[in-house]
Amino acid sequence: MSKTAIVTGATQGIGKAIALRLLQEGWTVIVTYAYDPKASETYNEFCGIAPQRIFLLEADATDLTSIDLIDKFLEEKNITIDAVVLNTGITDRSNFGSITPENWNKVFNVNVHYPVFLLQKIFERLNPNGSITFTGSLMGIYPHSLSLAYGVTKASVHALVKNLVKFFAEKGIRVNGVAPGFVDTEWQKNKPDEIRNSINSKLIAGRFCAPEELTDIYMMLINNNYMNGEIVVCDGGYNYK
Repeated sequence: MSKTAIVTGATQGIGKAIALRLLQEGWTVIVTYAYDPKASETYNEFCGIAPQRIFLLEADATDLTSIDLIDKFLEEKNITIDAVVLNTGITDRSNFGSITPENWNKVFNVNVHYPVFLLQKIFERLNPNGSITFTGSLMGIYPHSLSLAYGVTKASVHALVKNLVKFFAEKGIRVNGVAPGFVDTEWQKNKPDEIRNSINSKLIAGRFCAPEELTDIYMMLINNNYMNGEIVVCDGGYNYK
């Protein structure tokens, strides 16, 4: 019988790569996403691997009430969960003088509040000895000059990993996080060449990370029973040049 995972924000980028890897390794996967015009194409791609082990659920993380949609889905299907990958995230690139309380709160709602209250809601459906893995960010470690809210919320995500360990210890559930550097997601691919070249010049690897390369780290955190409370950085040697 296959294990079951939820991966939030997983019709694109890192989340999609994680979902594909889980399917390839025999997991049943519930993918959540906000509005995505290419969601049906992604679903077909998932189905090409395991049509009986994939569920796609539209649940917009900007709206905390969508947590109830996830909980209702799990209840109706009588599904329990072995792994949660909290990957959904947004940014706000307003300069400091233009940040509004509404935009600031929106980033916090998605990046920090949503995962907390999702875990709270589905706690009883989490199987003992499972895992929770957050997607943090290198920008939660280094100051982020282009999005104050993003950097602060990702630092909060790293703190959540550390603080949640004891809350889930009673069920033997491990809590870890991955802090990727610059990854070739759809967002990053649209950056001008001069910006990408500037970033590459600071990386020992000399290039952005492919989403698929990150999946080894996520799978290690999901499968390794001794990893707990860790933030694993994967940044290609950022700032070593």
